[in-house]
Amino acid sequence: MLGKICVSIGKASPDLALAQVDGIAAKVDVIEIRLDCLDNPAVTPFLSRVDPALLFTCRAKWEGGAYAGEEAARIALLVEAVTAGCAYVDLELRSPAQSWRQLRRSARDSATRLICSWHDFTMTPSREDLLRIVTEMRRSGADIGKIVTMALSGSDALRVLALQERAAEMDFPLIAFCMGEAGVISRVATLPLGGYMTYCAPEKGDVTAPGQICIDDLQAIYTHLQL
Repeated sequence: MLGKICVSIGKASPDLALAQVDGIAAKVDVIEIRLDCLDNPAVTPFLSRVDPALLFTCRAKWEGGAYAGEEAARIALLVEAVTAGCAYVDLELRSPAQSWRQLRRSARDSATRLICSWHDFTMTPSREDLLRIVTEMRRSGADIGKIVTMALSGSDALRVLALQERAAEMDFPLIAFCMGEAGVISRVATLPLGGYMTYCAPEKGDVTAPGQICIDDLQAIYTHLQL
């Protein structure tokens, strides 16, 4: 069974973000709300949207996001999303230990699944380093791992896609693909190779990361491949 398709929405206005949610809701499995992209980050405007599943992310600047506020306020937003019963929240592997303790405690008895993410916007590490990161994610207490790197060549994309074999051995759901021109193919290939989820854009050019394909193009590719 093919994994999940997630559209990432990074509008500055909640009204614009909600309009995009309404426009693509029937096309996808998951919608990621990038709280860090909002002028005034807030979970509440989106809580009435229960179909498709919602993923809340508040990506810190030190991980390539736009959030530059206090860490406590950032985690409070994610805890609020968990308390409201959202499907997923995303927390970076490199987040402070206190943030991990707080979010794990909040998610422990909830239906929310915790994604542990790691990004590199400049390059793709060695196979050994990538495997170490997957192991650390498994030990973090998260339900799902997410590794996204910048591909400078096709071999970078292949190295990241190959992580699915190790994740399967660990019985650990993993999101793994690459950014950039050389990484576009990995966004398509990751699901047929066992990836838990791939991310795409709501419209052409309206991206939250380099190399994102729009939802219509991604679905057209899968339809053509009969996936």
